[in-house]
Amino acid sequence: MKLTQSRITAQGQISVPVEVRRRLALVPGSVLEWSAEPDRITVRRVGSHSFEELHHTLFPQEPQARSLEDLKTGIRQHVRARHARH
Repeated sequence: MKLTQSRITAQGQISVPVEVRRRLALVPGSVLEWSAEPDRITVRRVGSHSFEELHHTLFPQEPQARSLEDLKTGIRQHVRARHARH
């Protein structure tokens, strides 16, 4: 889907159109990342990652399957430890 166009100046600079700035929530000082693929160039705001990328970074290993009883036991232990009188 084409949003708009930009023209390159003699110094190799471009202006980011207002539609793109709004969509990417760009403000002065925002950093753009350029990625090259065989048939296209992709531009995105640095720090704008998908949920899947964040999840994989935070949880690189698949979670272990646990039974409902194991989960209930873990919750009980956590509540008892948290509210134990010292």
